[in-house]
Amino acid sequence: MNEIDIILEECPCCRGNGMIIHEGGWNVQVECVDCGSHTVYLEYENEAEKEEAVRGVARLWNLGKVIKQNIGE
Repeated sequence: MNEIDIILEECPCCRGNGMIIHEGGWNVQVECVDCGSHTVYLEYENEAEKEEAVRGVARLWNLGKVIKQNIGE
């Protein structure tokens, strides 16, 4: 899978850039590099599931379904 094919909209909270982040080789999420807002993480066990998880978090991000923490939380 080529993640360049994934288009991420601006952050719904601050209009910053989103980045696809893989953690531990078993989950993925999109996180804003400016404010830290992020999607839920989706788990995967193989390459097919990984591709689906990346597309899933990108879809959530582009719909504005993010977790935003306020300063001090």
